[in-house]
Amino acid sequence: MPPAKKRPRAYDHLRTRTAVLAQFAHVRDAVAVLTPDQLARPTRLGDWTVRELVVHLAQGLGSVSRDLALPEPPGPKPATTLLEWPPAVAAVVRDPEAPAPAAGHPDLLALYAEVEAAFRTDVPDSSTGDRLLPTRVGSMRLADYLVTRTVELTVHTDDLNEALGTEIPYDRQALAACTRLLADTLADRAPGGSVEVRIPPFAVVQCIGGPKHTRGTPPNVVETGPLTWIRLATGRTEWARALEDAEVSASGERADLAALLPLLG
Repeated sequence: MPPAKKRPRAYDHLRTRTAVLAQFAHVRDAVAVLTPDQLARPTRLGDWTVRELVVHLAQGLGSVSRDLALPEPPGPKPATTLLEWPPAVAAVVRDPEAPAPAAGHPDLLALYAEVEAAFRTDVPDSSTGDRLLPTRVGSMRLADYLVTRTVELTVHTDDLNEALGTEIPYDRQALAACTRLLADTLADRAPGGSVEVRIPPFAVVQCIGGPKHTRGTPPNVVETGPLTWIRLATGRTEWARALEDAEVSASGERADLAALLPLLG
């Protein structure tokens, strides 16, 4: 009998909205001081330059307003749940025919201001998050889609920091939501209780079928920090390299996640 899957984690819609705006503001402030040479630098995202990554980040948040402007899909249930989003979007990300961000937008700060203003208008702090959006991977609840925006913003903030050698801050709530969604995705992909994955201070999940511990320290434990976990889950770093660099600890014969990673990349 396969292991039972746990009830999906709940996210506070308005806290998520605040986190999205906070992380977008951190990126916007960094973009404001980028030089032409910095904007032309390569990133670890294939052929994308920093400019293309910056535009992609704005388009990612702008997708909320764009989708809200479209007719609401028939309900009441979404076609894609929050835990179904990572594998669904991974297929789109890995599509070799996927287009690069538009090369236009010479005034990046104007683009960011436009996107932020539209978001604040279209997703007011009085919104409930229940509306369905016609996203590129199927209809989703607005509240769930905003959680995916924390993933986009957090992951690509890390990409920008790597490309530029900067330290753009991470909003704590955005980092937490991103970490938790990717941890829950692992537990959903490999349900079970034989391995405990700890990502302090934000998430602890159990995964992989096999003997389940009931008390004390589990026999198979993986522990790492939020940014390392996000890099592993999105393919920015490899399991073996993280182990070698002591960025992750793994104890127990089942504590090997290499075959399950990346989850999104």
